[in-house]
Amino acid sequence: MDGHLWLIGMMGAGKSSVARRLAERLGRPYLDLDEDIVAQMGCSIADLWDEYGESAFRQMESAAVARAVAAPPSVIATGGGVVLDAANVTAMRASGKVVWLTGRVESLVRRVGAGATRPLLAEQDATQRLAEILVERADRYEAAADHRVDTDDLTAGEVAGRIEAWWNES
Repeated sequence: MDGHLWLIGMMGAGKSSVARRLAERLGRPYLDLDEDIVAQMGCSIADLWDEYGESAFRQMESAAVARAVAAPPSVIATGGGVVLDAANVTAMRASGKVVWLTGRVESLVRRVGAGATRPLLAEQDATQRLAEILVERADRYEAAADHRVDTDDLTAGEVAGRIEAWWNES
C-alpha cells in the first residue's frame, strides 16, 4: 500500500516502540513527531512545554505533521495530542492510513510511570489525569482512525504484527 502509516493514541500506548518495529517489518522509514520537534528545537518536549506553553507546542506539532506528510511513505509515531487539531487529522488521513493504539488506563500508567517527563502528567496523579485525557480525546481518536488495535497484554512486536497484517490486507 502507498502512503504513510500513522500511529495515534494516548501516551503509553506504544506508538514509538510499535512504529520502530513496524517500519522494520514493512521496509519503510520510521518517523517520530516528538523526536522531530526535539531535533528542530534543540530541547526536550518538557522544556518546550515549560518555556512556550501548550499552544505553541501544538503549533510545533502541526509543523512536524506537515514535514512528515512531505516525506517519503513512512511509519509515523505521533504525539498523543496530534488529534486535537482537525487540520492534522485531515493531513494524516489524506496522506495515508491512521491506526489508533488503545489501552486501559492502568496499562498506560504502567508504561509511562509517574509521568515526571510528561508535561500533561507533571502536576497531578497520573492515573486520574490519563483517564481524564482519554475521555477528552477518545472521540477524536475514533474519528481519525482507519483501524484500531488494543495494545493491552501485547508486546510491541505483537502489535506491529497485527498492524502489518491489516496493512497488507487493506
